[in-house]
Amino acid sequence: MRMTARTAVFAVTALLGVTALGGCSDGDGEGGSSPSPSPTAKNGATVQLRSTDLGKILVDGSGRTIYLFEADKSSKSTCDGGCAQAWPPVVVKGKAEPKAGAGVKSGLLGTSKRDDGERQVTYQGHPLYLYAGDDKPGDTNGQALDQFGAEWFVLAPSGKKITKGEQEKKRKEKPSEKPKNTDGGY
Repeated sequence: MRMTARTAVFAVTALLGVTALGGCSDGDGEGGSSPSPSPTAKNGATVQLRSTDLGKILVDGSGRTIYLFEADKSSKSTCDGGCAQAWPPVVVKGKAEPKAGAGVKSGLLGTSKRDDGERQVTYQGHPLYLYAGDDKPGDTNGQALDQFGAEWFVLAPSGKKITKGEQEKKRKEKPSEKPKNTDGGY
């Protein structure tokens, strides 16, 4: 009888484990889970405004901060591979067009074809990106970062980069050049 109870407990535990793992399938029969794409990646991207400590900035339809990459000298993106993983491009699928939220100038919105074939949203000719280091809507952790060969900035409704916060970040990144006067010694 004791063996039967253990066998039943084991069977129920195994069944629960299999059921839980079944919920991790991504539908391709391979199992495992995959991250859900952002709403801007699956639908027509919406660009809207948000007030932050940097001023009014462009954000996506979920409120996530949008950035420009200083290395992009035209509407064609120069960010791919590892760069595009850290700085996901804001894209539209199929024939969808980007949408302008309140305060965003629809005439400045456009798209440009990426090397991977996707259509990336542009604003005043700048390809637009999100930053993987922004954990929640309204975060601006990517502001003035120097990564992948150039700096990244949030955009004003005019389409111009906002440089506020740049000097503060540089001061934090560079140690003081002056040695501190201490009474330590030998």
